[in-house]
Amino acid sequence: MDHDKTTGDMDEHVMHESMHENEIHQAHKGNQDHQEHKGHANHHEMMVQDFRKRFWVSVILTIPILLLSPMIRQFLHSISGIIIPSFTGDTYLLFAFSTLIFFYGGWPFLKGIIEELRSKNPGMMTLIAVAITVAYSYSSLVVFGLEGKLFFWELATLIDIMLLGHWLEMKSVMGASMALQELVKLMPADAHLIGSDGKMEDVPVNQLKMEDKVLVKPGEKIPVDGVVLEEQSSVNEAMLTGESNPVPKETGDEVIGGAVNGEGSLTIEVRKTGKESFLSQMLDLVSQAQQSKSRTQNLADRAALWLTIIALTAGTLTFFTWLRLMDTDIAFSLERAVTVMVITCPHALGLAIPLVVAVSSAIGARNGLLIRNRGPFERARNIDAVIFDKTGTLTKGEFGVSDVVPLTGNMEKDEILKYAASIEANSEHPIAKAILDSSDGVYKVENFNAIAGKGAEGVVNGKEVKVVSPGYLKEKGIDYQEGRLKDIDNTGMTVVFVLIQGEAVGAIALEDVIRPQSKEVVSRLKDMGIKCIMLTGDRKHVAERVAGQIGLDEYFAGVLPDEKASRIKEVQQRGLTVAMVGDGINDAPALAQADIGIAIGAGTDVAVETADIVLVKSNPLDVVASIELSRATYRKMLQNLFWATGYNALAIPLAAGVLYQQGILLSPAAGAVLMSLSTIIVAINARLLSIDKNMSID
Repeated sequence: MDHDKTTGDMDEHVMHESMHENEIHQAHKGNQDHQEHKGHANHHEMMVQDFRKRFWVSVILTIPILLLSPMIRQFLHSISGIIIPSFTGDTYLLFAFSTLIFFYGGWPFLKGIIEELRSKNPGMMTLIAVAITVAYSYSSLVVFGLEGKLFFWELATLIDIMLLGHWLEMKSVMGASMALQELVKLMPADAHLIGSDGKMEDVPVNQLKMEDKVLVKPGEKIPVDGVVLEEQSSVNEAMLTGESNPVPKETGDEVIGGAVNGEGSLTIEVRKTGKESFLSQMLDLVSQAQQSKSRTQNLADRAALWLTIIALTAGTLTFFTWLRLMDTDIAFSLERAVTVMVITCPHALGLAIPLVVAVSSAIGARNGLLIRNRGPFERARNIDAVIFDKTGTLTKGEFGVSDVVPLTGNMEKDEILKYAASIEANSEHPIAKAILDSSDGVYKVENFNAIAGKGAEGVVNGKEVKVVSPGYLKEKGIDYQEGRLKDIDNTGMTVVFVLIQGEAVGAIALEDVIRPQSKEVVSRLKDMGIKCIMLTGDRKHVAERVAGQIGLDEYFAGVLPDEKASRIKEVQQRGLTVAMVGDGINDAPALAQADIGIAIGAGTDVAVETADIVLVKSNPLDVVASIELSRATYRKMLQNLFWATGYNALAIPLAAGVLYQQGILLSPAAGAVLMSLSTIIVAINARLLSIDKNMSID
């Protein structure tokens, strides 16, 4: 139910969010462009504030309109005995207040009808604009001499409720351009440029040119795409590529801007700038996928279209029937026609959907579900396939020790692990942390030293101990019993070796830890008839092992970041409604391309801002809860639309006078009572979503 189908302002909003290609290509330029993108989000916030301001100003204007309306004064006197005296010129004062609310509060709807008619897609804006224009025009004629009743109170209350509904609605819509802002923020603003004279100075990243040399210190983000010229380190690219292992980098290796440098310093040469950079390409992919996502017309718009047709048709027929067939005067016939056309626009319809949205959003928030985009959330009820990212989604994105293999027979597994943990206790590397967490304790270490890109070493209990990568053993020509690692080699686990006095005494196998809820969520989704697929940048044997352990139907392995969105398209082309669940920057294009994008809350800001639903608790089981909430929300919307439009089924014929011969003719006051009852029922029904027995959210 994308609100941009219902208002010209929202069309403008979509235009701002769907950034032009040349703007996207410049997004890497740092703070200046970051401020530009921030302006687009501010535009959305300004629109929300505008609707809020118009609502409160209109509510204030409505108070004197109600007190000055003859029909409301008579109604208050009949039920409470309160007498509000009239005075000379009160009708003109009523006209003045009503004119203010018509043009100020009603402006979004008057502007919206023009946009809807231009696009040949009349909906809610058309219905509201027709109703308030008819009420205002007719009532103004009555003020200046036409015999009839004043409908200014109907005009004011209708504008109030519709502004409230659209304000609630817009608050639930989040800007897609936020994802682009978060991608821009990944890049550091400055870089350590090494001049031709060897001196170093900090310069803005957007001033770097091809073949410039920059220094990246330990723990810093790499500022640009380039190639390593000097030194060694390991680089964490998990949030960019989906590869769970830190990647060793040495002379000649390529590095990606936005990745985080590890324990060593790197001197890199700039190889890509501007639109050629990895992050700029990600910007393009996210923007393209977001712009190509279909916009579905919402239920309220479809109801509004038919009610507009009914209002105009019924009003016209009523006028000519009373004028020609019933032989009444023009004033009475016009009053009947206006009554029909005004009450055809039910106040309840303006709240039917926004109230359910507000309640379901609150329920989701209480259960760790942040609904950022209402349209895709509602379509979640029709999901046929859920595609999961592996690293950080089905797995924790953290290393855990899977096995310890003795290679000499001289040392037990626990002792090998303890020696390794003693060395790794001095390192911040993710592998080091996993080994340390798996050990019962550590020994005192002397002469600790990091071996850049290869491991670490030190003296433990008077022995020289090293914890190193397989590459170190190959480089130094150190032999070990390879046959003992045959099973581990076939699984794709990460392996480090423990050397004592230069001899390989053991190997430690590590792997990305699978989340404990992953198997259950797959089982529950399959019970719901939903296909479960995994998408990962990891190698095939890693993906195959994880898929087998969890019970997935299918998997895509070795998928590069720029291929993930195309894999989503491939599954969509099978005729399936697809949800994508991910957490990394590399998942952003796929999240945007999917029919429903679901982000793990602990993931990157980019993934979160691209997604339609965010799992705040980072619990994959909440995917099931999201689908169940979507289904319950949609049922409640249908119920509310029934109550909102059912009012018309009763009110329109009575207002037109079909039972006039039986002495029954719906007056505007009686229509107001029916309208109020319909609105109250819709509000109560929306609140009942919180205790809907069909919900199974824990």
